[in-house]
Amino acid sequence: MPNDTLIFRDLGLCDYEDTYQAMQRFTLNRDTHTPDEIWLLEHPGIFTTGLSTDTLDLVNTGDIPVVAIDRGGQVTYHGPGQLIAYVLIDLPRHKLGVRELVTKIEQTTINLLMDYGVEAQRRDNAPGVYVANNKIASLGLRIKKGRSYHGLSININMDLQPFNRIVPCGLQGITMTQLSYFSPNIQLNAVKPQLIKHLIQQLGYNPQTVTHRTNL
Repeated sequence: MPNDTLIFRDLGLCDYEDTYQAMQRFTLNRDTHTPDEIWLLEHPGIFTTGLSTDTLDLVNTGDIPVVAIDRGGQVTYHGPGQLIAYVLIDLPRHKLGVRELVTKIEQTTINLLMDYGVEAQRRDNAPGVYVANNKIASLGLRIKKGRSYHGLSININMDLQPFNRIVPCGLQGITMTQLSYFSPNIQLNAVKPQLIKHLIQQLGYNPQTVTHRTNL
């Protein structure tokens, strides 16, 4: 049946605002028969501010665009070399609450990092994934009528300098890190199959009903 299917879309480097609008349209127009989707992609350099952003956390954004959006959380940075997974899930279909979905996405990331020998953990009241006192993955969702959009960003092999222009996720004293610090030859495309595998496991999909596409 269609609602047992999960569609992964590997979209490459995508304009942020176009993708944001596409997520909103998808969520607005889906019904109980629409398959869930997960979009894997990267964005050109951009700061996004969630609904809880304190403007004082925008320290010196300079020439990098800043876009206000409707996800939870605060300010973060997206750029090439960061793997993003937008999670477009019908929560009631899977009998999931929001907190449980967040936990499953965090655990997906923890399991993925363990594949590369990196021990990571989640934190209470600070969504995302951390390696010691360094943040390696951020998470922010929006839920409308039981359906999620936005999702997860994992720093793989990117320029982290723009994070110094903000207070990432409103967390004072947190330094951002990335997988390439622990696995120097890592390439973003090599991580995608591992992320897909762990997302399927955590969210409980049958691998035989998963399909892969390369466009919207």
